Amino acid sequence: MIRLAGLETEYGCLAGEPAHVQDIIRGVRDWLFVGNQYGLIDQHQRDWDEPAGNGGFLFNGGRAYLDMGHLELCTAECLSLQDLINQDRANDVLLNEALAALDYTNQAGFVRNNIDHYSGATFGCHENYLVRRSAPLGERNVQSLLAFLTVRVLMCGAGKVGGSPGIELRGGGEPQPDVLPFQMSQRADYIQNELFEWVQFNRAIINTRDEPLADARKFRRLHLLHGDTSVLPTTLALKIGTTALVLDLLEADHLPQLALADSVSTFRELSRQPDGPWRAVLSGGEEIDALELLQRYQSAAHAEFKGRDAETDALLRDWANTLEALARQPEALVGRIDWITKRWLFSQFIQAEGLPWTSPWLRAQDLEFHHVDPLRNLAWPLADPTCTWEPSDDAVLAAKSQPPSNTRAAIRSRVMRWLASEGRGCFVDWEIIDTNGVNPLMLLNPFDANPELADQWIAQVRLSSGPPPAHGVSDG
Repeated sequence: MIRLAGLETEYGCLAGEPAHVQDIIRGVRDWLFVGNQYGLIDQHQRDWDEPAGNGGFLFNGGRAYLDMGHLELCTAECLSLQDLINQDRANDVLLNEALAALDYTNQAGFVRNNIDHYSGATFGCHENYLVRRSAPLGERNVQSLLAFLTVRVLMCGAGKVGGSPGIELRGGGEPQPDVLPFQMSQRADYIQNELFEWVQFNRAIINTRDEPLADARKFRRLHLLHGDTSVLPTTLALKIGTTALVLDLLEADHLPQLALADSVSTFRELSRQPDGPWRAVLSGGEEIDALELLQRYQSAAHAEFKGRDAETDALLRDWANTLEALARQPEALVGRIDWITKRWLFSQFIQAEGLPWTSPWLRAQDLEFHHVDPLRNLAWPLADPTCTWEPSDDAVLAAKSQPPSNTRAAIRSRVMRWLASEGRGCFVDWEIIDTNGVNPLMLLNPFDANPELADQWIAQVRLSSGPPPAHGVSDG
């Protein structure tokens, strides 16, 4: 990629005793930071809902914290698509490691999905992309971006058994609790706007809050709320990679000139029609095949970026092959696309067991499809062995504690490890590190990974404040 991207994943927690869920979540959070083994816990309040000790930054460049009752893990800022996939899988491994160390494995587990199948509550997987402030964000380009983000569900949906109980009480349209066997997307029923500033209670496809976490004169951060949490690596690569390519087209002002009549309605309608027809209505009233819309974006990206680098070429190839299979033989994507894999697997299960789609057993299996324990996850055994993006065991092991080497995450990690070794108090955020009374280290250029920047600041701290305190820092 030529832009940074990162994920914020809220994990569901399954527990034999639901009353213990919050204790388990807090225990896992604390375990990551005890003895500074995987990171530094926050020593200062970050926001009104993030007091000291609520979470912290990890040495791999990411972050772990509690958010509205969920344990949330973020990846570092990644410039390579493969780095992001490695980090995402490493976060799952960290959770399994924590559960085992705390002797919780037989009591609880984590799932990377977006709905609880009980109350109708949803929890998200937010995507972040660095966009240059100079990007031409006029109406025509924003509408084209929204059109792509809407129809990409055909490639990126996680799949969901049944409707969303109670969704009509939140202004989400007609109730679909039992009559809807299967949907493409877990999040579609919960998205209510195309654009909106706040995250909770009025979720939009694009969150418009201008919080770049970088030099605001040069960058903005595109924050997406509508995507499902991906399980299979090809689905994750297509979700992040194709969106990054479309943003490349945006910055070059070469987006296809397309606009939907209603992105939110189209998103929901596509999700509820896994068998098709996959139709979308354009702003002028013309009805068009949603796959044709996706093909226009792929063709534009292919024409503009083919040959740029090996990762881009692999992504363009997977994008083209996925669209062809969706048009001709969707089951060819079993092991590559989440919603198709889930639907195929559960169809076999239904046939073998004589179950209806409304069976509670099937909804329980829906959660198991997303389980982070490889011994329970139902998707990973079906993963296509020829997949370009499957992370290696060694890469995942490294990503548990090492940041990407080509973004500012490498500087942040280097400084954090020194702070931990010295026992110095500190305030750490994505774009700033501060320690008592010394000029803060500003990481406003997220592409700067020069280790000399870290070393120079460390030397300045040493000169300004002398030796570390004898008592060290709290490990949370």
